Amino acid sequence: MVSQLETRPIEPVESRFLTSVAFAGLLVADIVLRLGGFRLLHRIVKRWPVSKRNLNIDDDEIAGVCTTVDRATSYYVKHTWCLQRAAVTTCLLRMKGIPAQMVIGCRKMPFHGHAWVEVNNRVVNDNNMVQTFYCTLYRC
Repeated sequence: MVSQLETRPIEPVESRFLTSVAFAGLLVADIVLRLGGFRLLHRIVKRWPVSKRNLNIDDDEIAGVCTTVDRATSYYVKHTWCLQRAAVTTCLLRMKGIPAQMVIGCRKMPFHGHAWVEVNNRVVNDNNMVQTFYCTLYRC
């Protein structure tokens, strides 16, 4: 008889490490928003440098980072906001050398704000139609 532990796929060490980093990023973003508000979080993301180590944009790497942030949000003890997820995803992608931008948009009726991440004007961590439903206010 095969136990459940033997049938569960083992997560690679690098993936577990990146999930831990994403989880820590969500925690830091939460603390920054509580102590310094949106202005401080925006300043941090805006100034976060793009690493020079990766010169090509790999779609699999982008998808891996987005999946990792999603996984980290499932472990997070509180509800995570789109702004936190977008900030963490943007910084992790930039750490991997991918020039990501955090985009903030709004919808007029009914009024609703939203944040997502784009690489070369392509949405990477949300539905592609988000650009249709929300008017872009700012990107950093």
